[in-house]
Amino acid sequence: MRDLRVSITDRCNFRCLYCLPETEEAANFYRTKFDALRNPQPFALKPIRYDWKPRAELLTFEEIERVVRVATELGVRKVRVTGGEPMLRHGVEQLVGRLAAIPGVEDLAMTTNGQLFAAKAEALRAAGLKRVSFSMDSLEAANFRKLTGRDGLAEVLAGIELAQRLGFHPVKVNAVLIRDLNDHELEPLAEFARERNLSFRFIEFMPLDSSRAWQRELVVPGREILARLQARFDLRPVDQSENPAETARRWTFGDGRGEIGIIAPVSEPFCGHCNRLRLTADGKLRTCLFSLGEHDLRPLLRGGATDAELADRLIELVVHKEAGHRIGQPDFVQPARTMSCIGG
Repeated sequence: MRDLRVSITDRCNFRCLYCLPETEEAANFYRTKFDALRNPQPFALKPIRYDWKPRAELLTFEEIERVVRVATELGVRKVRVTGGEPMLRHGVEQLVGRLAAIPGVEDLAMTTNGQLFAAKAEALRAAGLKRVSFSMDSLEAANFRKLTGRDGLAEVLAGIELAQRLGFHPVKVNAVLIRDLNDHELEPLAEFARERNLSFRFIEFMPLDSSRAWQRELVVPGREILARLQARFDLRPVDQSENPAETARRWTFGDGRGEIGIIAPVSEPFCGHCNRLRLTADGKLRTCLFSLGEHDLRPLLRGGATDAELADRLIELVVHKEAGHRIGQPDFVQPARTMSCIGG
């Protein structure tokens, strides 16, 4: 295990259709799809009550720092700060500074929706953040609002530009593609990556939404994404032999500007090479994004356990890491918590 994802809050200021859908537009989209599939049960977006974790249940910065330090002593080298939306956690730049100072952390990154990034960008850079990934599923203002439930495209675009200007490298942008919703923007998004010299990741739609409305028919498979991009752009494959655990298959544009990656966990699972662990904001360790069980580290962190005991517990959990997520299999069960609670 070399990669640790650390969620620092379960709260988010967006309500993305594939994670925390709450808008009537989201309901209408799913309802249309259910009708098209002649689903015997008419779809209605259930009123969602988000029970955010109280502050006392969230790990403190000191506790997060301790888990990361012990994990690096066991071999973790990459740490990514996630949420929810990490910018909503007060003092996030202070946490970044703590993590950046830990010996063994070679790659410190963050994933954000970008709307609040500008206010903290310089402080995060000064604190030691090396890389940043933005979630941006659309370049069309109306479609952006439909996908996220919010108006915020201008702020996200400004955040991406600011990150490049401040020297974050590489600056990545992630887009979840959903058929008949934003897959028509595939080529424009790729062109945006080439024009701005960005690393862009196209991600298959995964069953992690709070409304349990995911349908495989809405997934745009990785092979289809690649075929469409190759028909439009001169793409050169990137040699990834030295990092078999990387989740994205990558290509550069022929003119050397920008990069494309495809993450296809539904149609082309990469579980056999997975080297990731996830720490939730309330101190649960997840050995898979789709784990049905979580392992609470708070009793150790708040009960006087030594670092050696914490390390032993981490090793014990990793030994039993799942062989795979089983999306699409008859026995697949969607996790109880959404991506917002798990951490991306």
